[in-house]
Amino acid sequence: MVLVNAPRGNSGARESDMATTEAVRRVRRKRHGGASRGPYPAIPDFAEFGNQLHLYAQLKHEQGSKGVAAVLARAGHDMREALRRMKALPDDRALRAREPDVLSQIRAQRPPGPRRLWGHFDPTEHLRRVEGALLARAAGCTLGAIVECWSPQAMAQWADACGDAFPPRDYWSRAKDPDARRYNIGVCREYTRSGMNGVPVDDDLVYTQLGLLILEDFGPRFTTADVGEAWLKYLPLACTAEAVALRNLKNGIPVTRVGAVGNPFRQWIGADIRADPWGYLAPGWPEKAAELAYRDAFISHRRNGIYGEMYFAAAISAAFAVDDPIEAIRIGLTEIPRRCALAEDVRWALRVGPGIKDHRQARAAVDRRFAGMNGIHTNNNACLTIFGLMIGGKDLTRVIGQTVAMGLDNDCNAATAGSILGATLGKSGLPAHWHRPFRNVMHSYIRGHRRFTISGLVRRFGAQAARVWGVE
Repeated sequence: MVLVNAPRGNSGARESDMATTEAVRRVRRKRHGGASRGPYPAIPDFAEFGNQLHLYAQLKHEQGSKGVAAVLARAGHDMREALRRMKALPDDRALRAREPDVLSQIRAQRPPGPRRLWGHFDPTEHLRRVEGALLARAAGCTLGAIVECWSPQAMAQWADACGDAFPPRDYWSRAKDPDARRYNIGVCREYTRSGMNGVPVDDDLVYTQLGLLILEDFGPRFTTADVGEAWLKYLPLACTAEAVALRNLKNGIPVTRVGAVGNPFRQWIGADIRADPWGYLAPGWPEKAAELAYRDAFISHRRNGIYGEMYFAAAISAAFAVDDPIEAIRIGLTEIPRRCALAEDVRWALRVGPGIKDHRQARAAVDRRFAGMNGIHTNNNACLTIFGLMIGGKDLTRVIGQTVAMGLDNDCNAATAGSILGATLGKSGLPAHWHRPFRNVMHSYIRGHRRFTISGLVRRFGAQAARVWGVE
């Protein structure tokens, strides 16, 4: 996920096919129950307005104009008042009822599901599959990290300049800015074929590591308050919703509210990327994986943000018990409310996916359906993840290459797609060129844990999964 603490512009909004047609509006009105949620409103370019106001304020001051400060003060007041009024707008009640934040209410609105696929914990099968899941997640994340949120066109041009295949079939041969710092630890060249020395640092992988530490520290009955304690102990930095929650924790806001106070990112992808450890820790038990994910997600997210983590945790858990990634993502749907927006969007992706043949068609379909949605949102990226799995089948190279090529939050999406496929295949089903450069090392920015061995992570996940399975 992008390391930012403020919204980025939707990277897809520049493309012509983002325009919302009247036909799409009708579909959305029907999909969301009338007028409760239709197309996004046209939003003025406030950043440009603010820049122009700044520049003219400087100019007028230089020219001796009187009243500059008064105009700026009034503009600031008006913007603060607009923000206050925006926050105070009431939610649609019918839509709110379909998207609860309480676990018991979420479960009451689930469709029928298997809940548990394994009859008992199988350590040998878990070891085989969790290694594949972890390696394939790391491969997808690393491939996408240095082209994160690039448009498909920009990636294609860079591939052409490098002489690399596009969609990629191996790690990038070059980074556009090789010395650029990432997470204050790594540099971009470490994500390339020749520069890699272990799995380079990324928040998509840090939260996988952190989930394991939470289980080790607090046990299978950990609470959201325990998650908050772990964040304060281990996380030196965070992005978007997680940055807000971490700041709120440090300011003493109760853990039940840290995800809701001052947090416009609460339905973005940040919780989604934290899903994987719960699937690894509750293999073959989608209901339990979703429950663990809920406890984690609630600290920073609400509604579809929570469901994104629950959905993918359940799907990854299911992938330990099935051999088809599409079956796993269908099972994931049984652990979130059947009428929430994410469930409707996932069902749409599964319905249209068989007709989508490549990354271009996938991105165009998502841009049409989600016109105006931020490029780091849960729902649009979840659909791209599903399209990547449907296009690539059981070929990891095609799955993560096509998913990265789609753009939006592509390192997150390729990591999740890789995790699901890797759990179904195990390490033996993965092309060696994707994991050989890792050299059994995974880097991190977690305090006190800057370096993990992959073999150690696999063993530790196995030990904690056995604990989860031992607690009903």
